Amino acid sequence: MNHLSLSELCCLFCCPPCPSKIASKLAFLPPEPTYSLMCDESGGRWTLHLSERADWQYSAREKEAIECFMTRTSRGNRIACMFVRCSPSARYTLLFSHGNAVDLGQMSSFYIGLGSRINCNVFSYDYSGYGASSGKPSEKNLYADVDAAWQALRSRVFPSSAWVSGR
Repeated sequence: MNHLSLSELCCLFCCPPCPSKIASKLAFLPPEPTYSLMCDESGGRWTLHLSERADWQYSAREKEAIECFMTRTSRGNRIACMFVRCSPSARYTLLFSHGNAVDLGQMSSFYIGLGSRINCNVFSYDYSGYGASSGKPSEKNLYADVDAAWQALRSRVFPSSAWVSGR
């Protein structure tokens, strides 16, 4: 499961520190990172480097449609964000929260395919403790992560757009 030994499992359930720590150990399963982000000298542009385990299925041209950057959460962690411009005519951008046992590197090919099929761009992020993101996976960090991703999408990807709720 989460590579817990028998003694760790006994300690976890026989003398639990608190329910949120139990949930964190069982619910969050970050994989070994399948990518890295390298910042240029100016500190403004990030380059995505995928490992073999990321299983990239497209050409370098599609990879150029991916913009990555880091943003800070309200809990002080830095999370990796990925904006995939799948179609120049896309009117919508999907904010995608991936599953608990993958990272952005593993999902990048999926995002290209998804966005191309439904004609939208895709914005995603890694949770604290996943991929290139700092911190540890926890429920509280998860809420801060999605809030930071939403704010980054609104302010960095679409800084001048008018946002209208309920449409």
